[in-house]
Amino acid sequence: MQASDQAGSISCPCGSGDELALCCGHYHAGTPAPSAERLMRSRYSAYVLGLIGYLKATTLPVQQAALDLESMRQWSANSIWLGLEIEQSTVLGGKPEHALVSFIARWHDGEGDHAHHERSAFAQRNGRWYFIDPTVPLKAGRNDPCPCESGEKFKKCCAPFI
Repeated sequence: MQASDQAGSISCPCGSGDELALCCGHYHAGTPAPSAERLMRSRYSAYVLGLIGYLKATTLPVQQAALDLESMRQWSANSIWLGLEIEQSTVLGGKPEHALVSFIARWHDGEGDHAHHERSAFAQRNGRWYFIDPTVPLKAGRNDPCPCESGEKFKKCCAPFI
């Protein structure tokens, strides 16, 4: 889960090798992650640390009410987190800015070892990056305003990333 160095500080679970307070910890405390990759790393760390409120707050706002927070809490608590590997992080630009982060998250639970491989989509809104959760449908038609509130049509904004 977490490792301590000789001074007693906690290593960040995201695998950066940095101290938690100097890495994902300040994002958990409210500083916006500066990139989609940093947000992805901080979200993994939040699962390790059981920070379900942070996971909710960093999901696209229009999707937050539909999240299954109890399932997220149980998965977080009942797993031994084994590591995160970022394979690729690509900023796609646009208005709002979008990005894709490919990663592998590893954990162990009562059923054994697992590896989850995903290419997650992110959108930036008002200076903050948000995870676009593929398990929570965005209710918008192609020509409707995008639920991320960019002012763009859904088909030209977040639709290609879902």
